[in-house]
Amino acid sequence: MAGSAGKPEWLEQAWQRTVSKTMRSSARIGGGFPHASVNGRYVLEAPHWWTAGFWPGLLWLVYEESGREELRELAEICENRLDEVLHEYSRTDHDLGFMWTLTSVASYKLTQSEKSRRRALQAANYLAARFNLKGRFIRAWNPWQEGEDNSGIAIIDCCMNMPLLYWAAGTSGDPRYRHIAEAHMETVLAHFIRPDGSVYHIVKFDPVTGECTDRLGGQGYAPESAWSRGTAWALYGLALTSHHTGDRRYLDAAKRVAHYFITQLPDDYVPYWDFRTPPEVAKYRDSSAGACAASGLLLLAELAGELEAGVYRRAGERMLESLYKHYGAWDDPEEEGLILHGTSHYPEGKHIDVPLIYGDYFFAEGLARLRGGHRIFWE
Repeated sequence: MAGSAGKPEWLEQAWQRTVSKTMRSSARIGGGFPHASVNGRYVLEAPHWWTAGFWPGLLWLVYEESGREELRELAEICENRLDEVLHEYSRTDHDLGFMWTLTSVASYKLTQSEKSRRRALQAANYLAARFNLKGRFIRAWNPWQEGEDNSGIAIIDCCMNMPLLYWAAGTSGDPRYRHIAEAHMETVLAHFIRPDGSVYHIVKFDPVTGECTDRLGGQGYAPESAWSRGTAWALYGLALTSHHTGDRRYLDAAKRVAHYFITQLPDDYVPYWDFRTPPEVAKYRDSSAGACAASGLLLLAELAGELEAGVYRRAGERMLESLYKHYGAWDDPEEEGLILHGTSHYPEGKHIDVPLIYGDYFFAEGLARLRGGHRIFWE
């Protein structure tokens, strides 16, 4: 049922509860970098971990409307702590976009901080430097251990890192950042998106010749399965590239991925961690995949034509409503997470059926999209 100005009735309550719980959690988390909740408390990671941007991103989202200076101060502490990662350099990888879009770009958009602008441009330079010209992809990771060679690895998650390059092109006036982002996304179209709209998580290239040599399962069940959060990364990332470039190819691909995602959802509209698993494999939900996809679907509704927009908007709204009403930890003062039942890495047995900070962030961002009037940092 719709409330005032056509907005769903549950929306304002969901937003206010999100604000309230974020304020409470900030008293302990402070300027830390949470990833997964264990026994009700977010475990704090080192600044170089890929999730470092989501907590300050959530703080900036809430700060924008509330004006609570303590939230701004905590977000700035997080941004300052990330300087050690920028200066060390060797700990940076393709997730520079996740980390500095939600910290320095967010800060610059909200406060016009020149220091934040310089940091974000430095991060964009590092991200652009990971581009492999022969394969036309951005390399994902550095070696995890001595002797490992992953110089030809690209992953679907990187779709969400491209907004940092689009932003850098716009703020600097240098189109090279955009050229690199578009080249990488063309490779995504060619090698990651299957005809049915499902996606591969990891694609391996020969780093010398650029030839595509293999596809790996990664955080999905198997190479040919359909990891739901990877599908969400693709859906949202393709929509964002369409937003930034106006290129119809990305809009069409985002629609194809969205149609696959929506048709695979269970009755409550919150996805399982992988859409293609054999019956004997546990079907844990991944609320973080649902939250990310919901925000992407709402953007897709803005980009699609009038006849299609309602399909994407209704699906995004329904996902967020289900997350709020059935997965929210609103009545549990011992739980710092906003939404329950996230799955981080099932194949490695890591953080299964727990709140995840990126799930919390994208849930809050989805609410912000529905409410209107909020700055969306990827845009």
